[in-house]
Amino acid sequence: MYTYNDFDHAFVRERIAQFRAQVERRMAGHLTEEEFKPLRLMNGLYLQLHAYMLRIAIPYGTLNARQMRQLAMIATRWDKGYGHFTTRQNIQFNWPKLRDVPDILEDLADVQMHAIQTSGNTIRNVTADHFAGAAADEIADPRPYAELIRQWSTDHPEFQFLPRKFKIALTGSPDDRAVTRAHDIGLRMVRNDAGDTGFEVIIGGGLGRTPIIGKVLRVFLPVQDLLPYLEAIVSVYNLLGRRDNKYKARIKITVREHGMEAIRRLVEDEFSVRRSSFKGADQALLNDIKENFRPPAFINAPVDGFQVDREGDVQFNTWAKTNLAGHKHPDYAIVTISLKAHGATPGDATAKQMQVMADLAERYGHDELRISHEQNIILPHVHKSHLFDVYNTLSEVGLATANIGLVSDIIACPGMDYCALATARSIPIAQAIATRMDTLKLEHDIGPLKIKISGCINACGHHHLGHIGILGLDRAGVENYQITLGGEATQNARLGQRAGPGFPASEIVPAIERIVFAYLECRKSSAETFIETCHRIGLGPFKVVLYGEGCASHAA
Repeated sequence: MYTYNDFDHAFVRERIAQFRAQVERRMAGHLTEEEFKPLRLMNGLYLQLHAYMLRIAIPYGTLNARQMRQLAMIATRWDKGYGHFTTRQNIQFNWPKLRDVPDILEDLADVQMHAIQTSGNTIRNVTADHFAGAAADEIADPRPYAELIRQWSTDHPEFQFLPRKFKIALTGSPDDRAVTRAHDIGLRMVRNDAGDTGFEVIIGGGLGRTPIIGKVLRVFLPVQDLLPYLEAIVSVYNLLGRRDNKYKARIKITVREHGMEAIRRLVEDEFSVRRSSFKGADQALLNDIKENFRPPAFINAPVDGFQVDREGDVQFNTWAKTNLAGHKHPDYAIVTISLKAHGATPGDATAKQMQVMADLAERYGHDELRISHEQNIILPHVHKSHLFDVYNTLSEVGLATANIGLVSDIIACPGMDYCALATARSIPIAQAIATRMDTLKLEHDIGPLKIKISGCINACGHHHLGHIGILGLDRAGVENYQITLGGEATQNARLGQRAGPGFPASEIVPAIERIVFAYLECRKSSAETFIETCHRIGLGPFKVVLYGEGCASHAA
């Protein structure tokens, strides 16, 4: 993973010193909250319902054991003993005191972390496939390119005051685990007919009140053209993007209003001008960055015990089926640690749990952890001979729930429990659904099913892309939950369709239960997943069970 150089250290410390002075002026009353707001947002500090919230960047979702331990320390010393991992591969602390934030930033800088550009109308934390560098299906590790983009975009003088926030995601695999089509810019590593590696460039994706699936701008972009091409895209958006209405300011609206062909011509023209200003320094920097992302020194040890352990422990075998993924090295596995124990808050981890995950990374995982956009933690490189020990250790701290990709592995935003923008609660709904599904003991029979919940139309919970999406709204002072069906967040991304009228909080769990039972009744076999069934039969049968117009079997 990337290691700070002297410039990085100096830059981050200078920003902290600036912000410390700004905080002191605010606390002394020399700055109003309105004057302070843009300053704090530049450093990842929000004012939520009950307290300030600090959003810390985890670039492309990668961190080491020392960094995770520091997050645990911050949770204990400066917060309430836990942190919340988000769909942008960040971590949020919900209860810091304003006077303590500069000290927290100093603690972060000690382990090469920061909160810069985790907010504001700028290029946000660059995200990537959480299996990057380990996935068996990977064309190339996208993280060196993500780091190159991070360095290029940080404090970029032209792009600090964009029309609206701007998000970039990368994947190096044909299977898109980075939701690239729901980003302002999505980059998918591909090979052309000559076998060269490059990027498919997608623009104009985004969720929120106007959800749009991104479209391909360039089928193939050579890797050496990456930064000047990105600069051309953002420059065109910076000039054309609307500033009169923040709800119409994202690049997705710019593309829709001007048309893809016009945007493509403008970008290509701008690229032809900007390409010449890149004299190769970016490629030299990229080569240096790549040195930080060499594969770990994989161990050579017998793996026979892994199968023996699976045969001897039913619970371990169940966990292995759901929480392990194939690794490019045949003797290794990718471990996904569920932060979705039944009834828990999705994405939350206690300081103790963070410490344990750090210990496991150091002892068994080549000192590397990842954060997924699905709000789980990954140990990307674990030798199969160590998996049983990892599982047992996770079990001791409530982190061995065998539910990755299943119905209780729910994405949920903080909702009205924390967020000042939310119109309904998300966390209690997620907890209630997971608890009910655990009671039914049908999760593994149901199979892959992704539920995503947002507490407002800003869609931080990605509900548009859920197999089952839930959107919480305020209806005359009463929380009301709309259901969408059929969304996908993969390379075949699509938006879910609204099923019909919403449900009050007391009825949403029974409604989800009816959908699940309708699927079990309508599927061709246990091999047909929920999303496959949904696409085959359409929304009709689900509407029937939701709104009482007959029976699902007849409608199917």
